[in-house]
Amino acid sequence: MTTATITSKGQITIPAPVRTDLHVGPGDRLEFIKLTDGRYEVVASSQDISCLKGIISSTRAVSIEEMEEAIRKKAGAS
Repeated sequence: MTTATITSKGQITIPAPVRTDLHVGPGDRLEFIKLTDGRYEVVASSQDISCLKGIISSTRAVSIEEMEEAIRKKAGAS
C-alpha cells in the first residue's frame, strides 16, 4: 500500500509510482470523486484530447431542414 502525509497546509506529495500509474505530472489536475462517506476515487482529469476519440458513436449527418423540423416539432409539443 502506498501512503502520503498531509502537511499543515493540507497538501500531499503523490508518490512516484502513483503518478506514473495515473500518467500525471506537474500542472496536471486530479479529480476526487466521492463514492461513499469516507471513500473517494482519484482520477486524472488532464488527458490528451485524443483520449476522447470514439467516445461518441458515429451518426448520420443531419440537414438544416431536418434540424429545423425537429425544433418545430419540439416547440409544438410544449
